[in-house]
Amino acid sequence: MKVLTIKQPWASLIIEGYKEYEFRSWKINYRGKILIHAGMKLEKDMAERFKEYNLDYTLGAIIGEAELIDCILVDKEFNETLRQINPLVYAKSNHVETYAWKLANIKKYDEPIYIKGKLGLWNYDG
Repeated sequence: MKVLTIKQPWASLIIEGYKEYEFRSWKINYRGKILIHAGMKLEKDMAERFKEYNLDYTLGAIIGEAELIDCILVDKEFNETLRQINPLVYAKSNHVETYAWKLANIKKYDEPIYIKGKLGLWNYDG
């Protein structure tokens, strides 16, 4: 199974249904199911932005799954559209936002699967 490690609060925003695009600096051709792994780092400045959502920031675990259905080159028009959808979630972050990975069929797991994450899209056999 393919896994994507995402820093918090972004992983929880995806799993809780607030964020359906994950931004990366690289294009991906893969389409299909991926597991969402919350990395070991919480970006405290970004978490402060979302304090009203009362999110649980599990660290170092697979917390859910999604289907990767598209990879979109981000331009000014696309950014403006996203900011109209949710100005809080899609406001400028401190990450490179070259490609938007469109996620669908997002599911939160009842119990996290604690495992060390990796860079890039990686495989989990468990």
